[in-house]
Amino acid sequence: MTTTATTATAATTAGILATTATVGSRFAPRPAHLDGFVHAHDGHLVDGAGRQLLLRGIGLGNWLLPEGYMWRFGAGAQSPRQIETLVDRLAGADYGAQFWPRFREAFLTETDVVAIAAAGFDHVRVPINARVVQHPDGRPREDGLALLDRLIGWCRTHRLWVLLDLHGAPGGQTGTNIDDSPRGLPELFMDATYRERTLRLWRDLAERYARETTVLGYDLLNEPLPHEWQHRYADELVDLYRDLTTQIRAVDPDHLIVYEGSHWATNWDVFTQVWDENSLLQFHKYWSSPDRPSIARYLRTRDELGLPIYMGEGGENTLEWIYTAFRLYESEGIGWNLWPWKKIDTRTSPVSVVAPEGWAQVVAAAEEPEGTPAISPATAQGVLDDLLEAMRFEHATWQPDVVAAATGCAPARLPAWGFGFRGAGRSYATAAAHPLPGIREDDAVSIRFTSDQPHPENPFQQTDGRPYAPEEQLMVELGPGDWLEYELEGDLDPSAVRVLGPQGTPAPVRVERVERGLRVSATAPASLCTLHLRGTHRP
Repeated sequence: MTTTATTATAATTAGILATTATVGSRFAPRPAHLDGFVHAHDGHLVDGAGRQLLLRGIGLGNWLLPEGYMWRFGAGAQSPRQIETLVDRLAGADYGAQFWPRFREAFLTETDVVAIAAAGFDHVRVPINARVVQHPDGRPREDGLALLDRLIGWCRTHRLWVLLDLHGAPGGQTGTNIDDSPRGLPELFMDATYRERTLRLWRDLAERYARETTVLGYDLLNEPLPHEWQHRYADELVDLYRDLTTQIRAVDPDHLIVYEGSHWATNWDVFTQVWDENSLLQFHKYWSSPDRPSIARYLRTRDELGLPIYMGEGGENTLEWIYTAFRLYESEGIGWNLWPWKKIDTRTSPVSVVAPEGWAQVVAAAEEPEGTPAISPATAQGVLDDLLEAMRFEHATWQPDVVAAATGCAPARLPAWGFGFRGAGRSYATAAAHPLPGIREDDAVSIRFTSDQPHPENPFQQTDGRPYAPEEQLMVELGPGDWLEYELEGDLDPSAVRVLGPQGTPAPVRVERVERGLRVSATAPASLCTLHLRGTHRP
């Protein structure tokens, strides 16, 4: 037994060293300072020593709260309850009972944490399903809490903060599949029993982690009250936030408290007062124009209340969109969290799980009526066993270009319309401009579509990261002497940059290294679509 344990430890250590070498060869770590609590100070986040923070993190979606789209499932298996039912139906209830502990062991290991740290992230956001950490009568579930303890221990070792995120509250805070609500309703706001359980859950978590500086803070409710519920229960949301704050502060005076707006964390109408001086306001952003007007409301609220703000969930888009949106946040001093770390067959996450042979049968079976023998239990069990192995970091596909886009460190390409957000004279200079309505229209730069065919109302709906269709392609037009600045990290070689126009031909420009990245200046009238940077970063 000792020999086996020693061998396993040696294998784990070897895997960690290999992962660090592979991932760290391209990215610079940003180790968290764990010598004190992260807290709000004068409208900013600072660490325990008072150093101002600009957070860069990753979301650990699917681990404690499975979401169907991350498994490539359709409408028949979207919520955790539906996915659990599907596994039981296809592989048997006995198999299902032992599958989920195995899934949680395989999906997230110390090797994942090592890779996250080596990729230049400084924190993880952990979506929690209440059913994993709390019994139906409200008592804590030690087996689920042990998973959080283990993750926090790994993150302490590898210098990452951990943001605890109640993604699925008792009864459900959204009434959609993402919160695991029992009946597709936000019953947290309808049933006092669920409300009391939520209050107890957060008090129990705060009491457990009150002295743990690895814990960044408490994200009270993920995306509460979307759609019509955002108006019906707005007052109840405020009351719950206040009561949760009171419960937490009774046992934990130090940790940051994080509040999200309603309607997918985009509606901030509830934020009219400061409920706790040591708090952070969170918004999410997907599939919309990456520009300052789209986040203007959040910036105003930050100024009005004097609280720091955070983009806690975003991504699921093209590399071009991710690069541009995340530079927007950083230019405004907003920390961020990329969603999510790992999915099956994806272009938009840093880690893509290669679906095992036979997975298409399982996906198809999810759409079949109950009782239809689409796949035998033995076959389903074999495929699911293979999936567990495929989910391990060392067996999945590492996609550094997603990380590069988010961090601005050694990306392969940039969209011409992804120039900086610091305004005229700092991010661009143009003699004349015709901004495009609805897309960066507050910047005095000419942006237009590359074709005259009908364009979609929203050209940023690439939910799976697919390439832009011809009618979605954008370009920037510059006159002689006009310039644009692109914010990048690392030692760049401007002579290796290729700037291409709409037909893929070189644009008449000069590329220079500047303090924040690269400056592209037009030497003649120029139309710019893409900057290709592969090979431009010096070792």
